[in-house]
Amino acid sequence: MSEHDQAPADGAGALDGAAFHDHALHGFATRAVHAGQEFDPTTGAVTPPVYLTSTFVQRSIGDLRGGYEYARGANPTRDSLQRQLASLEAGTHAYSFASGLAAEDALLRAVLAPGDHVLMGNDVYGGTHRLVRRIFGPWGIGLTTVELGDLAVAREALESLRPRVLWLETPSNPLMKVTDITALAEIAHAVGALVVVDNTFATPYLQQPLVLGADVVVHSTTKYLGGHSDVLGGAVVTNDAELAEKVAFQQFAAGAVSGPLDAWLTTRGIKTLAVRMRQHSANAQQLADALEGHPALTRVLYPGLASHPDHELASRQMRLFGGMLSLELAGGSAAARAFAEGLRVFQLAESLGGVESLVNYPSEMTHASVRGTELEVSDAIIRLSVGIEDGDDLLADVLQALDALG
Repeated sequence: MSEHDQAPADGAGALDGAAFHDHALHGFATRAVHAGQEFDPTTGAVTPPVYLTSTFVQRSIGDLRGGYEYARGANPTRDSLQRQLASLEAGTHAYSFASGLAAEDALLRAVLAPGDHVLMGNDVYGGTHRLVRRIFGPWGIGLTTVELGDLAVAREALESLRPRVLWLETPSNPLMKVTDITALAEIAHAVGALVVVDNTFATPYLQQPLVLGADVVVHSTTKYLGGHSDVLGGAVVTNDAELAEKVAFQQFAAGAVSGPLDAWLTTRGIKTLAVRMRQHSANAQQLADALEGHPALTRVLYPGLASHPDHELASRQMRLFGGMLSLELAGGSAAARAFAEGLRVFQLAESLGGVESLVNYPSEMTHASVRGTELEVSDAIIRLSVGIEDGDDLLADVLQALDALG
């Protein structure tokens, strides 16, 4: 193992000036295909090779080739993904991790100290809440959750708590609330808080939090960025060089890096992100429009509906409305369970954001860890990750499962 006390200066996630990095020069889809993906100079291979190596031969002691020494510090395949991620999020530094929670953990360890406080929305991913409450809490980190959609409530909490971190997730998981990134960033910065946005549901194709005023973006790249339910990963993206250095050190010192094959699979997925998100969004919109008012449903939760309380904000803040959709069953828990288990095209599984459609029962699956807290999800709620299959087939599947409820 390397004995260096800091992350490598080269190959550690900062942009290097190569083509397609400047988001002002090329469109999103162009950068998704080309940023960080320069052809192999030795062979001309269009697809850069996967560097399946743990270490790198040095020219002489301390004279490294391209800054590469040991794969925990840097790997060319991971660096390619990091340049791609930074470009798409309009950032200058990106770091690829072994999972979304590993990325969140490294970021929080980079910025928090005992006695600090984290303020987050009352409808965040259960794993994020669990991480702060059960891992950071015993180390002296405070946690408060509030309704961030109410700017007056958010302002009062920020001014009274003066948290080190304001954590946003928009749209939220699973209730599909949309929060105003620009307004909250302005309020948070006035009290010295770092603004972090979990952009997993929206992806950089639908919204770019750094452009809207956030300081840091985090992703579970397992989801839409990878896009094919075949790889685990996470990311941190920022424009703050000092913060980036701290995150890089946490990654290097603790070692939660993505492996080269995982990085390559994520990069391959990202190249089709724009076209996939358009289809995910179109299919979800079709479902939401058709299901609103169905007698078996109390609510259809989708920001693309004009009836959604945050529809106007989502229309301003997002390019499209995404592929995530939640339903509240009028028959409560029994109906929700029967519906989830009665679908045929939608598959019952954890996770989201893949090309295939998935159904999730949050109260017993993704959000089981927050039962008994203020984040507890109603047992009548079903979450759908709407895939890119034929939209008519997806609608027919949902309708037959609802009809079977009687």
